Amino acid sequence: MPRPVSERRVRGGIAAVLFKPAGIPARALEEVVLGLDGAEAIRLADLDGLYQEAAARRMGVSRQTFGRILEEAHRVVADALINGKALRIEGGQIIEQEEKHMHDKVAVPTRGGMVDEHFGHCEYFTVYDIKDGKVASENRVDSPDGCGCKSDIASVLAKGGVTLMLAGNMGEGAVRVLKANGIDVIRGAAGDARSVIDAWLAGSVKDSGIGCTAHEGHDCAH
Repeated sequence: MPRPVSERRVRGGIAAVLFKPAGIPARALEEVVLGLDGAEAIRLADLDGLYQEAAARRMGVSRQTFGRILEEAHRVVADALINGKALRIEGGQIIEQEEKHMHDKVAVPTRGGMVDEHFGHCEYFTVYDIKDGKVASENRVDSPDGCGCKSDIASVLAKGGVTLMLAGNMGEGAVRVLKANGIDVIRGAAGDARSVIDAWLAGSVKDSGIGCTAHEGHDCAH
């Protein structure tokens, strides 16, 4: 018997479900279908710029399965574009997931129980497990030697399930590395680490949008 297809997690909401060449009625066109899982794979890899391993974790599939989904999605889109077909987005083996439920593990760069203002040189990372809108548990992940964004800490945290980091200061290079590994970033956090995570759960922590300029011209830059 063929192996059953696993359900894939996708973010809800597609801006449009039918694309077609201009000036030609849809009824006159051959139509190809892109599944919602294929559209999600394109969004994660091509629009959000995630590494395939990180994108696979977001969808709840293996790296190999994600690669196959993305390859097929690219083929369908190319067929529509090159051959002038209508492209419909629908169906697929999916589980829709609201964005507010995306972060079940959150990391905070920490020093002595406080948010370390410099991500790349923090003492350790406190990782909080979130369940039902509350902190269920927390654990410590020791920081590697050297600059954070040039170490493998992003992939280590991502493989541990972290999808969000609440940080103090952080350069754009570090933000890019974390996001490519599937970890969103909120900068501008300060104070007691546990108080910061509680404030984020309450909806009162927002990204400052300000990068660290302490190492001007150095891509690591905290």
